[in-house]
Amino acid sequence: MGISGKVVVITGASSGIGRATAKLLAERGAFVVLGARRGDVLAEVVGEIAAAGGRAAHEVTDVRKRGDLDALVALAIERGGKLDVMINNAGIGPISRFDALRVEDWDAMIDVNLRGTLYGIAAALPVFQRQKSGHFINIVSTAGLKILPTMGVYAATKNAVRTVSEALRQEAGPHLRVTEISPGMIATDFASSMTDPAVKEAMQKRIAHVAISPLSIARGIAYAIEQPDDVDVGSIVIRPTAQD
Repeated sequence: MGISGKVVVITGASSGIGRATAKLLAERGAFVVLGARRGDVLAEVVGEIAAAGGRAAHEVTDVRKRGDLDALVALAIERGGKLDVMINNAGIGPISRFDALRVEDWDAMIDVNLRGTLYGIAAALPVFQRQKSGHFINIVSTAGLKILPTMGVYAATKNAVRTVSEALRQEAGPHLRVTEISPGMIATDFASSMTDPAVKEAMQKRIAHVAISPLSIARGIAYAIEQPDDVDVGSIVIRPTAQD
């Protein structure tokens, strides 16, 4: 029970929800192992955690590469002696209308949002099975709960992860926990991956108008982790009160 002493891997940890979660969990006593593509930014986050008295390590990680996820989990075990929580957070959202035919963006979302989560599961599941304990936290989205124009492929990838999470929960048995968390509009650099200028501008305005802090999602993640081992928080939706 609790967070202190747990070893937690977080993908997409260099910014936004991943960064906020890393800092909050480290503050509460977890050893956090951070993965993302930007090594310099990861090092900065680790430095901030260490300066605040926390423990962290990092590994440059591209979730599109299965070997990178294996290496990230291996680092957690090497440095922490175990793995308690795997947070599959890395995601991108270059959204657009279907008739824009941005097929490369569709492929990228499938590779990062869905395949990256599957690779995270593949890396951590054998460890959890050996330990007879472990917790997957998969970050999905309210975009999959209310389908809107331009969000089709993005929502599809997130709902695919939702399906994966529920099937994994049912297969996991009595010793593993699986939580899906659906953030709404969060103040992150989500729009940075968008390649459609009009959609990007509209999203940036929307985020500026209604978004809440990524710390709100970090607190939800912490809540799921800190429950007793026999309590599985299956699904959490966290969104701004101003979001329709």
